[in-house]
Amino acid sequence: MLKRLTILIIFIQFNAEAQSSALQLGDSLYANGNYSKAIKAYEKHTNQDEVYDKIAKAYLAIGNNGKALDNYKKGVEANPKDALIKFEYAKLLSRSKKYAEASDLFEELIYVDYKNPNYHYQKGVVLEKLKDSTFLNRYLSAYQLDPTHQKAIFKIAKYYLIKRKHQTSHKYIDKGLESYAENVELISLKAQNYYHQDYIKEAIIWFNKLLDLGESSEFIHEKLSICYAKNYDYEKAIFHRKKVLDYNPYDATSMYVIGTYYEELKDYEKAEEYISKSLKLQDKPLNDEYVKLGRLYNFQKQYEKAISAFQKAVKEDSKDIFAKFAIIRTKDEYYADRNAVIKLYEDFIERNSANEVYTRFAQIRLKELKEEGFMKKD
Repeated sequence: MLKRLTILIIFIQFNAEAQSSALQLGDSLYANGNYSKAIKAYEKHTNQDEVYDKIAKAYLAIGNNGKALDNYKKGVEANPKDALIKFEYAKLLSRSKKYAEASDLFEELIYVDYKNPNYHYQKGVVLEKLKDSTFLNRYLSAYQLDPTHQKAIFKIAKYYLIKRKHQTSHKYIDKGLESYAENVELISLKAQNYYHQDYIKEAIIWFNKLLDLGESSEFIHEKLSICYAKNYDYEKAIFHRKKVLDYNPYDATSMYVIGTYYEELKDYEKAEEYISKSLKLQDKPLNDEYVKLGRLYNFQKQYEKAISAFQKAVKEDSKDIFAKFAIIRTKDEYYADRNAVIKLYEDFIERNSANEVYTRFAQIRLKELKEEGFMKKD
């Protein structure tokens, strides 16, 4: 009897050591990044209820979210009171776009521990994905429980920015920056708030803070370019718009805008260069762009090119009355034959009598030309 008892104790001890060894081996393999081997070690553990979450984490580490979900589900069923396993399972459900299931689990967690801000935050995330209008309440609850919760603050501030409640958005951003002054997401929201409020100088400061922190993007440079242009600093506006072209070399809009900035600086050759590049890239009605190009040629007294550009504008839009008038006005500057120019104005007035503005301009100029001709006869 004693011998049998001794053998039983030895067997139990050996089995326990074997299980402990399998668990320790799995943990060691996982810690060293050997996730697939760790899974095999965990699967040798007799009490699988103890390792479902470990297997799930290992599957997650190698990118097999399906297997990870399966094992987390088993872990939750085997350990219904283990909040950590339930929390990890709910987060993975959320990342896997299983929002309704995730929402139910977060609700259970909130019921058990209402004072955990992360439960409220994650619940807010899934409610927002589900387009449930109460999502903001969860973010606000997370913030009230933890006023330094950066993710909750960002979500709240972004919500108020979208709603154009800028002062409220600023209030939350400032609170977040008190505890983390280099939070680039909050700094970006701060810059965008000022931008939409048309506080140009402040927007420039905060967009530049992003650059100082190593953040650089097409969005940041585009907004800085617009801000500097509004502030009449066209050289910096050009610099940042060219940075946009670094991200998107075939951005016809940026090329056109750069051309307009060069025009403001009276660098007409550069303006012509960029607007011409823009025209070559665009596949849409281009009458406005051709009119702009025609004006630039006129500034340089390249009248033939200007006339050609205005004619292209009319070809793009046959109703573009300004382009039609610009053709005649340019020919007025270019043609030596005054009688031919007078005839152009008379024809324009006859064909465009419905447009009082440009017809009036034409009549005034026509009168001047006829008076000049009369004076020469005298």
